[in-house]
Amino acid sequence: MRTVGLGYYFEDYAVGDRFRTIGRTVTETDIVNFVNCTGMTEVLFTNVEYATKVSAIPGRLAPGALVYCLAEGLLMQSVVQGTGMAFLHMDFDVKAPTFAGDTVHVECEVVEARRASRGARGLVRTRNEIRNQRGETVIVYTPLRMVKGRPDIAGSAPSPSYI
Repeated sequence: MRTVGLGYYFEDYAVGDRFRTIGRTVTETDIVNFVNCTGMTEVLFTNVEYATKVSAIPGRLAPGALVYCLAEGLLMQSVVQGTGMAFLHMDFDVKAPTFAGDTVHVECEVVEARRASRGARGLVRTRNEIRNQRGETVIVYTPLRMVKGRPDIAGSAPSPSYI
């Protein structure tokens, strides 16, 4: 029986493919939990008076690292679940602020897909744009991931037992 919700295998990616995730609203609770969990207790994220009266960007800012983590979560739920083997590298560029109440999604383009030098796996690089509800790009990053190859028809590759 096929299990739904599992990610793409290496062979499912082709250079030029494009896809997008569903959206996710950044909440006040997300910001508070992330800031406290990571120790990122900068006044920019913990002092609303400072953020609205002194900061160069007034409003309830979300840390760029939080927005990136939410984007990765959206990708885990869609194309990486059970097929991702390793996160190897990325370039990362914050383009615009994200605020509590913004809804973000990820638009991806496959820019590299090649078989790994050994094993039933491949390397896939995507250009990921995190966009808000106004279509503005807030973060661009280009992860390189090692991804499982498709199990052979004879069934020699084990099916996920963790599901």
